[in-house]
Amino acid sequence: MDFAQTLAGFFVGALVGLTGVGGGSLMTPLLVLVFGVHPATAVGTDLLYAAITKGVGTLAHSARDNVDWRIVRLLALGSIPASAVTILGLNQLNIHSHAGSGMISAILGVALLLTAASLFWRRHLLALAERRFRSASTADATPAKTIAFGALLGVLVSSSSVGAGAIGVTALLLLYPSLGVLRIVGTDIAHAVPLTLVAGLGHWWLGSIDWTLLGSLLLGSIPGIWLGSHLTKFIPERALRPTLATMLVLIGGKLILQ
Repeated sequence: MDFAQTLAGFFVGALVGLTGVGGGSLMTPLLVLVFGVHPATAVGTDLLYAAITKGVGTLAHSARDNVDWRIVRLLALGSIPASAVTILGLNQLNIHSHAGSGMISAILGVALLLTAASLFWRRHLLALAERRFRSASTADATPAKTIAFGALLGVLVSSSSVGAGAIGVTALLLLYPSLGVLRIVGTDIAHAVPLTLVAGLGHWWLGSIDWTLLGSLLLGSIPGIWLGSHLTKFIPERALRPTLATMLVLIGGKLILQ
């Protein structure tokens, strides 16, 4: 176990508990830029890390009836096959090569910029969703749209480990404006479990998992998430989200340009 990696897990876990943003947008670039982990290994390890931590979150949300399992199934109908196809594509591209490393870093950078955008404009998107809900002529998303978005999410998450959190919630807000925010968050977390598990197992097949690193991260993140969730009453989320979004823009730009 590496104490510095455990400390990083604690830091990211605390931020996830405070902001609700998925750990991939924070953990993966931290592993690549600070610890020098190969991008493919960072993505693969973070996917299994997310599957474990979000599995716990799903149990909590399900117990409070905050999960719409019909939407989870529709998302999975698109994301799971797309994830499998993406893993096969990554295998053909040799992600452990120098060129493969650069490609994953670029995809990760773009995913971070999208995540930052969803954080910057979250309040505006919430207002838009509320207006759509009040419009009698606007219905919730069709199953086909949900499956298509699931497929897009499957490709993005499998290649970068980013997208199952902030991007997923933002899209569901627009697709299902009549669904309460808590149920949208719970549904997004529940869908992230099978997606990150399948993608993580695919990266295991590709040889992109560092099990020692995974253990170090979990050792810090579990108490970090617990602490962060209890600090939300003292630290306003409104102040944290713009700061986090700005940080993701800077990190995303660095990954794209490196």
